[in-house]
Amino acid sequence: MSINKLALIRYKTIDDCLRNRRRKWTLDDLIEKVSDVLYDREGIANGVSKRTIQSDIQLMRSDKLGYNAPIIVSEKKYYSYEDADFSITTTPINDADMAKMKEVVGVLKHLNGFSYFDEMSDMIARLENDIYKSTHNGGSYVQFESNHLLKGLEHITPLHQAIMNKTALLINYKSFKSKDVQQNIYFPYLLKEYRNRWFLIAKNKKGKQLVTLALDRFVSFEEASKEKFVEYKGVDFERYFGELLGVTRTEVDRPHKVTLHFTPDHAPYVKTKPLHASQQIMRDDENGMIIRIDVILNFELEREILGFGECVKVLSPRLLEKRIAKRLGKAGEQYEG
Repeated sequence: MSINKLALIRYKTIDDCLRNRRRKWTLDDLIEKVSDVLYDREGIANGVSKRTIQSDIQLMRSDKLGYNAPIIVSEKKYYSYEDADFSITTTPINDADMAKMKEVVGVLKHLNGFSYFDEMSDMIARLENDIYKSTHNGGSYVQFESNHLLKGLEHITPLHQAIMNKTALLINYKSFKSKDVQQNIYFPYLLKEYRNRWFLIAKNKKGKQLVTLALDRFVSFEEASKEKFVEYKGVDFERYFGELLGVTRTEVDRPHKVTLHFTPDHAPYVKTKPLHASQQIMRDDENGMIIRIDVILNFELEREILGFGECVKVLSPRLLEKRIAKRLGKAGEQYEG
C-alpha cells in the first residue's frame, strides 16, 4: 500500500497523542491536534475531517501497514493505547519491507564509486546490521557485478563535480599504447560505465573530436580554473552511444550494417539477449540465424564477436570480416607447435 506524506504525518501525530497518558484524547481532540500539526508543517489551513481521522485509526488498528495498533476507546469517548509502551515507530518491520530494505542496501553498496555514498557508508552499515539482527539472515537475492580491484574509482566524484560545474581539467594520462604520461587540458562532458569500467568523455583543448579516457589510466588531474570552458554542442549522448557497443568512437564515425551468422545451437542466446538495440533477425532456420545490427565498427564490437568463437561468422561488411579473420588467425598461431 502506498502512503503519502500527509498520511504519515497524521499517523505519527495520532501516535504521539495516544502515547501521552497524561491526557485523555477524544476524537475531537485528535482532529484538532492533527489539524494544528498539518498547519504548522505543511501550511494546510482547512484542517482535517472527522471521517479521515476515523479512517486513520482503523488503518492503524489493522495489519495493512503492519502497525496492528492496540487502540481502545474508554468511557465511549477517550482514545488510548491498551499497551502503554506501544508506538507505531517501534513496530517490527514486516517480512516484505525487510526484503525490500535488503535489496536497497545492496543497491547502495554497489554505487561505491561516488563519494556521496561513501558518506552514507556508516548509515548503510548500521542499517545492514539492524536488518541482520532482525532477520538472522544475511543472504541477498540480488548480486551486482563488481570489481573492487579496479583503479580510478576514487576519481568519479571530483570528475562528476567538474562536469556539473563546467570546469576545465589538467589531466595527466597514460594510455595503454603510450610509454609516457601525456598532460593536456580537457573539457569534461560525461562519465560512462561499460563492463564495470568507468570512462570520461571529454574534448582535448588541442583537438576537435571527443575522446574517451579510462579512469584507471589517470595518473593525476587538477582543475584548470583559468581555462575558459568549451561547451559540448554535438549530438545528444543518448544517440551518440546508442549507435555502438562500448564507448569507443569519434564524432565522424558512422554506423555500418553488420550481418552475422550464428550456428543453430547458439541462435537462442542471441535471440534472448540481443547484441544491440538495432538487432533484426534476417533469417532463422535449421542452418542457423542471420542477424543485422547497425553499429559503429570499433574494438568493443570486435571483442564481442570474438567472444562467440566458432559459433559466429561475419558476413558483412567486408572490412570487419577481414579484421575478425585476421585476429582469429593470430589466435590460432598461439597454439601451433
